[in-house]
Amino acid sequence: WDDINESLRTLRIPVTKNGHPRVIPLSSKALATLLGTPRGISERVYEVSPNAFRLAWERLRNRVGIKNLHFHDLRHEAISRFFEMGLSTPEVALISGHRDPRMLFRYTHLRAEDVAEKIHSMQCTGKFD
Repeated sequence: WDDINESLRTLRIPVTKNGHPRVIPLSSKALATLLGTPRGISERVYEVSPNAFRLAWERLRNRVGIKNLHFHDLRHEAISRFFEMGLSTPEVALISGHRDPRMLFRYTHLRAEDVAEKIHSMQCTGKFD
């Protein structure tokens, strides 16, 4: 709970896979979800063992009938969507924790027509002349 900064809408992640702690921005929905979670006696927001998480993920996959979906696939989807939303590479890297842009680019699936639309929109608003 101490890692959530409500006023700045950020979450500090002290222990990460790459060993570098970071602070990530939270969407309004993510912040509302976290703050709407009942506080227990633990300092953790969600007290779930790795095994319990794995079993819950498997039950969810089975319930919706998806066989070959890994939890990490959601990370790939989120990163792709952040790029589609127009976030820059440094902004997405801040959220994802990628320190090497080459690894981050594995998640991008740019389409020329989407970039053309973005340029057009920027021109219409005077941001790109």
